Amino acid sequence: MKKTAKPKKERNRMAILAALRRHNGPLSSSELAARLRETGLDLSERTLRLYLSELDAEGLTEARGRRGRVITAKGMAEGHAAATLERVGYFSARIDRMIYRMSFDLPTRSGEVVVNTSLISPERLLAATDEICRVMELGYAMGNRLALLGPGEKLNDLTVPPGNVGLCTVCSITLNGVLLKHGVPTASRFGGLLELRNHKPERFVEMINYGGTSVDPLETFIRAGMTDYRGAIRDGDGLIGASFRELPEDGRSLVIHLAAELEMAGLGALMLIGQPSQPLLGVPVSEGRIGAVMVGGLNPVAILEESGIRVHSRAMAGLLEFDRLFHYDELARRLRALM
Repeated sequence: MKKTAKPKKERNRMAILAALRRHNGPLSSSELAARLRETGLDLSERTLRLYLSELDAEGLTEARGRRGRVITAKGMAEGHAAATLERVGYFSARIDRMIYRMSFDLPTRSGEVVVNTSLISPERLLAATDEICRVMELGYAMGNRLALLGPGEKLNDLTVPPGNVGLCTVCSITLNGVLLKHGVPTASRFGGLLELRNHKPERFVEMINYGGTSVDPLETFIRAGMTDYRGAIRDGDGLIGASFRELPEDGRSLVIHLAAELEMAGLGALMLIGQPSQPLLGVPVSEGRIGAVMVGGLNPVAILEESGIRVHSRAMAGLLEFDRLFHYDELARRLRALM
């Protein structure tokens, strides 16, 4: 009797089949690995080869020589039904995993924080430095700190290719990790587009629930060209990425205190915090909890996409030591040193 695949293994198999199904033609192992990473699934080269060998043996995939693998009709049938279910909740699981792995200690300002990473040529990044700094100056990013990775540097499985740099921005779930270490659990509900009027948050105009997506919602909005950071930095009217959290109402005072400490450390703070059991920006809040709005960590990168510069970004790319971060006004100088 065939043993039932373990849940994690089965999720990985279905993710591989889904990636092959979405591509019209063969995919090499490296191409397939890159597509899986875009959905939040990081598999080593050896592990991916083992999965592909199993799928080949079961007739679900087929090798096409050096061109890579394709999905078979049998694989299409098996993967189609499971594809939607496999995506649901995956991003939420990544959030939880990164929160528990984060080692940043707020009192000593040491340890690792969660960062997003975007790959871009240094020349293009330098040309957009003024607008990026303006986004951060106005408080539309997580804090005032950045980091740069040079060509060949690696963060988890992400390696900066030749001719590029990796721009690291602080991820908003860093706040979740700090709160958890102080006994305050945080529920991340959704990511959305926040409408600004005269620099003030008005309402969420788009929302994607974290429990129902495999990709960071802000990545989706940025790629779809739905943001308006240029308007936000020009006259205060625009659309920026933000997320909505729920916190225990008894921890409200502590949350406000810790958020202020985080802001002093340059790692961002709460944009808005609500009252117990009361809606915030029209969003209902559970009984005994408070709502909170955080700006998106990828916000500085969105200004590049609005300029027509395509950027490969990965939310929650990995953990980076706090002492690698620098104030945004050093960005141009540090970029020139890498060129």
